[in-house]
Amino acid sequence: MTASVAIDPALTGLQVYIVGGAVRDALLGRPAGDRDWVVVGATPEEMVERGFIPVGGDFPVFLHPRTKEEYALARTERKSGRGYKGFTFYTGADVTLEEDLKRRDLTINAMAQSMTGALIDPLNGLADLQSRLFRHVGPAFEEDPVRILRLARFAARLTDFSVAPETLAVCRRMVSTGEVDALVPERVWQELSRGLMSEKPSRMLAILLESGASARVMPEWQPTARVEQLVDTAANLPLTARYALFCLDTDARAELAKRLRVPTECADMARLLPVVLAGITQRTPEAAMSLFEMCDAFRKPERFDLLLEISGRIQSDHPEWWRTKLQAVLAVDAGAAAKTATEPTQIKQVVRAARLAALCDRSD
Repeated sequence: MTASVAIDPALTGLQVYIVGGAVRDALLGRPAGDRDWVVVGATPEEMVERGFIPVGGDFPVFLHPRTKEEYALARTERKSGRGYKGFTFYTGADVTLEEDLKRRDLTINAMAQSMTGALIDPLNGLADLQSRLFRHVGPAFEEDPVRILRLARFAARLTDFSVAPETLAVCRRMVSTGEVDALVPERVWQELSRGLMSEKPSRMLAILLESGASARVMPEWQPTARVEQLVDTAANLPLTARYALFCLDTDARAELAKRLRVPTECADMARLLPVVLAGITQRTPEAAMSLFEMCDAFRKPERFDLLLEISGRIQSDHPEWWRTKLQAVLAVDAGAAAKTATEPTQIKQVVRAARLAALCDRSD
């Protein structure tokens, strides 16, 4: 693994390091994602003079003038309030790389790599990486409740890793002291949705349950063995479908979606899945028409098709019968049917009758 790059005038003379996930994933042989860079010993004024574009809010972060990658000045942090925003940052030129790494969450995310490819590992992250272990860096982990969510998400992605007992104990303490209550809905949803799209979401859910965090940040959610199994078999499904499975046994779906400020398309899929599961057991033309109408299948046939696919994974009713029926209804010329109405108030009824007739013609 090497971080060496061609001569770059913007970087010449700077102490620059790749940090965090890019180093971890390279050591694991996983595909490289975005690289995070830390600059040691520089000032904001110097970065601007070199052409970097300042974009940071709470602390100095800059975009490279050519690659647009993010470069952050090395920083330390001090707890100054509740929640993940309750920090005061210091980014002086005297902050060392080791001090910057010590403020991170897990040891496997607290490694850096120099431009020459040398690994800097002051917290033994490589040993934990080789042992497939999630271990928190130190006491500072307890100050940021987002780290519970990140730990859970990492568990869903790195499926052969286990959580150090002392790290899980810290997570439980963060719940019991109320630190986790400072999490904002947007951040909970951000981490939850990323975990649902990972290789094994059930591992994320297990950590949220074991730590007690799920009961505090999403108390409406009802975990079941069925849900844990289904979310792990949804590898080829989009987020809307995975979220619907996540909510399958939750009665208060609307309340949960409101609490987490879930995107409308995800909330709608979660709301409609139980409707489809109940409706597809009744194979009569009128029942089919009612189900299509409740799911807005005429305007959103792709969504209904996805609902059928999810339903087919949960119960044995084969979705092809329903796909055939929907195609028969969609083939009806609603405009032509509407023209046969003698009064404008009859149009809706006439179009429905034409669609129902198409279903009756192809009933079996």
